Amino acid sequence: MTSVLLFGALPYLAIGLMLVVSIQRYRRDGFTVTSLSSEFLESKWLFWGSVPLHLGIITVFFGHLIGFLVPRSVMAWNAVPLRLLILETTGLMAGILTLVGLVVLIARRASDARLRAVTSPVDIGVYVILLFQVITGLWIALGLRWGSAWYTHVLVPYLRSLFILQPDVRVMDDMPLVVRLHVIGAFLLFATFSATRLVHMLVAPIPYLWRRVQIVVWNRKRPGLVSGARS
Repeated sequence: MTSVLLFGALPYLAIGLMLVVSIQRYRRDGFTVTSLSSEFLESKWLFWGSVPLHLGIITVFFGHLIGFLVPRSVMAWNAVPLRLLILETTGLMAGILTLVGLVVLIARRASDARLRAVTSPVDIGVYVILLFQVITGLWIALGLRWGSAWYTHVLVPYLRSLFILQPDVRVMDDMPLVVRLHVIGAFLLFATFSATRLVHMLVAPIPYLWRRVQIVVWNRKRPGLVSGARS
């Protein structure tokens, strides 16, 4: 029963929440569909955290997606040991890059009083889930070698069974605990996705090309401008 709930019902609940809440949020509060950048508060460490995080997580995401969409091509690629090693090394480096970026961003928010003031419980929850996913992902990469090979043979059939509305939860019963935790973490991330600033990934910034010019108003006097005006 536990497996049915976690790997049979939870995936549909997570995707349903993601779709419904994302659509409602965009229609009712479109201006909240943003990453809420804190660059004005601190920019140096934002760069060293955001860039590695985005490069790493995009690589990992497309690695999983390619394995899901064209598993036979991945199997053919992995048939040559050197190519398998290249793929595994690339995935591992991407995971480490994601971890480095995430740790930098967490340390950045924890060490800056202004950033702590604008950090919500939802932000903390996102960091926790992302950190959990990255750690379990690296644990799998280091402890259960050749993940790109068994992923296409075991997890891809399970994921595809979800899409045809016939979830084969028995597959997950045979998986090691860390794999099951990683999969559950992914579903939880989908479930909370639309309530966080991560939702900005669903919106391409195309309207910025034709939107009206924004007027920025300072709420306090800037010393440099005041002294310059007096001189």
